[in-house]
Amino acid sequence: MARMITLAAAQTGPVLSDDWRDGIPGACKMIEQAARKQADIVCFSELFLTPFFPNRLTHDFDRYFIALPDKGADPLFQAAADHRVALLFPYGEKDGRHYYNACRVIDKNGKQLGVYRKTHIPAILPSKLPGGTGSYEKFYFSPGNEFPVFDLCGTKIGIQICYDRKYPEGSRLLALKGAEILFMPICAATYGETKLRGNTWELPLQARAYENGVYVVAVNRVGDENGRKHIGKSMIIDPIGADVIAAASSDAPELLMATVDLDNVAQAQTSLPWWRDRRPELYGALGAVHG
Repeated sequence: MARMITLAAAQTGPVLSDDWRDGIPGACKMIEQAARKQADIVCFSELFLTPFFPNRLTHDFDRYFIALPDKGADPLFQAAADHRVALLFPYGEKDGRHYYNACRVIDKNGKQLGVYRKTHIPAILPSKLPGGTGSYEKFYFSPGNEFPVFDLCGTKIGIQICYDRKYPEGSRLLALKGAEILFMPICAATYGETKLRGNTWELPLQARAYENGVYVVAVNRVGDENGRKHIGKSMIIDPIGADVIAAASSDAPELLMATVDLDNVAQAQTSLPWWRDRRPELYGALGAVHG
């Protein structure tokens, strides 16, 4: 018997306000739209309520972070609970003296199941190309140290945030823990060139699906944000990695949706028997060698 689930990727546009609360009404509308189309899970893009502030250096960064619970975020959580939609909420998390690039998982009843904190924190040097601002995430975010798997809507999910997608080890670990869907909230821009970023956008996303026999849901920002040109092209990829089931545009916000059969995960993992032929006893050097 098929195990069907409807997934929604909320591709949002550029953020021009420094007050993250200004984005809540629009996000609520996307939740409502997803509910009308019978979505089970909706995921937003990385840091979707704020400008991508790590592309500049500023001392006044506390305003971009949220220490939950916060009344400003309650309308979004309530909208998801009222419409019986599970929510993946990527945000700048403030926890005591630490700041994380995080994604909170909330089930259809509004229960907060936990949080994933981005484990790989990049730093990209600026260039003289248009939009080549660089990225200074290491100045703002502490790295997470766990790869949790969440039971959500009758399946198991894992989360990889943006730069995490470039590292196959994290995705493999989540799949080994039983994740059938990898959600990837992303805020990817060209940084003034396309060869390394725009033209290779699909490559790691499809590779992570193919390597692990899981669905990948990549949710990106789109549009020009004060010269930072986001790629968009959110997509949902099948467990073989060959088929992009649904893809968003590269120039407009939209709600991307697909209904998928979770039984395809077991079929993919049997047809491509990575698990049978793995040799984990030989891989110890992965954790011991620092290249």
